[in-house]
Amino acid sequence: MHKEAYLKSKKEVAKWMRRLYKKGLTTSLGGNISLRIDDNHIAITASETDKGRIKASEIAIVAMDGQLLDSSNRVSMETGMHLAIYNERPDVKAIVHAHAPMGSLFAATNQTINTTLLAEAYTIIGYPQKADYAAPGSDELAANVAKVSQNTNVILMENHGVLAVGVSLLQAFDRIEVLENAAKMTCLTTLLNDKCALSENQLAELKSLFL
Repeated sequence: MHKEAYLKSKKEVAKWMRRLYKKGLTTSLGGNISLRIDDNHIAITASETDKGRIKASEIAIVAMDGQLLDSSNRVSMETGMHLAIYNERPDVKAIVHAHAPMGSLFAATNQTINTTLLAEAYTIIGYPQKADYAAPGSDELAANVAKVSQNTNVILMENHGVLAVGVSLLQAFDRIEVLENAAKMTCLTTLLNDKCALSENQLAELKSLFL
């Protein structure tokens, strides 16, 4: 049973990683995706893999204590960050970390993504928050991101990239896509020097209906 569950999870992670790359939301070797298999294990993209062509065999199985169970793969340098979020958020089943260009633009500036321009953005990602910078793969970065995840499902990793969590890979992936679109809308409305954001009453209505 374990082997079947592991293989199914590996296939799912590889599928969504390829989709992330094909949508232009990460780079060839950048980003990582993980999926909680059970209370004790996750499936996560292995290190130094071509994200556009990644296969199930290139997805690693890691225990919640960080032990790599698949010796044929090198564990992702960001595994500690994923595990820290899972430990902080028992409700989270999937994590997508990407180097989406527009979202990452706001991770490298002091500007804020306006999620009140479109109803979709407000209802799906709310107000993204920023995690303080720390070196990629470091314990400090894992702690910073896990702390911010207590209050949001979408995180801008300062001078690094973006991350979203969800109850499924579909939900986490969708949040990354919506974040990227919201970042584009923010930039475009700034260039046009014109915007028509949702009013407080409209936001309150959306909150009562969907949040």
